[in-house]
Amino acid sequence: MRSPGVNAGRMNTASHPVGDQLRQWRQRRRLSQLGLASKAEISQRHLSFLESGRSIPSREMVLRLADHLDVPLRERNALLLAAGYAPAYPVRAMDDPALAEAREAVALILKAHEPYPALAVDRHWTMVASNSAVSHLLADANPRLLAPPVNVLRISLHPDGLASRIGNYRQWRQHVFHRLQSQIDQTGDATLKALLDELKSYPTPAGAKPFRGGRPEYGGIVVPLQFTTGHGTLSFISTTTVFGTPLDIALSELAIESFFPMDEQTGAAMRRLAEG
Repeated sequence: MRSPGVNAGRMNTASHPVGDQLRQWRQRRRLSQLGLASKAEISQRHLSFLESGRSIPSREMVLRLADHLDVPLRERNALLLAAGYAPAYPVRAMDDPALAEAREAVALILKAHEPYPALAVDRHWTMVASNSAVSHLLADANPRLLAPPVNVLRISLHPDGLASRIGNYRQWRQHVFHRLQSQIDQTGDATLKALLDELKSYPTPAGAKPFRGGRPEYGGIVVPLQFTTGHGTLSFISTTTVFGTPLDIALSELAIESFFPMDEQTGAAMRRLAEG
């Protein structure tokens, strides 16, 4: 069912027609027209007409192509609006009462990971929630960087944040840049691009150990985070958890970063901090 004021909606999105957006997503996924048409079980001619604007896709076709292109839910709404249809996915803030159960689930996951650090972030790496262990790692950061909204990538690499305490700063910075660039390639998000540019402008802490790359550690599966503290060097590896098939945009963009000790010294230190 089309939303009210379809023609007006199309005029408002004239600078970003749905056909142009579909073509950009296809190119971002490195698919040919024939490749996408085959996946979506439509003719290449029909897809060509949709991308050129000679045909307007139905609501079902927009969602079908978006699914095969693995378009994030927020951008699927944008595609629907550009085609003159109402959004399909609700946009709610994480503090919305409708997401109370989801917030409780996140809190349980974070709490269960103690005494080791874990935090939840949104699509722009803004910290949404954290467990008590995270506060031990952020204790020496400039309070200005801890004022909400807290961006965890900014605080990790900022000279007034955690940069001077990261023992493998150059390696960790390269890991952050690579991960952020991968997100940008997947989503085309301008805010993430601006964040990456900002992070690249930060100076390297004096005395930071060189990092020459070479053969990846641990088979390239993980990149350690080495933290210099009064308890010695704490070494962590991290994993990322996302919700399976959320139908809410806020939940689809939520990720939980969980840090695990790489050695017994780190585990013992975190347990002592929790007890103290």
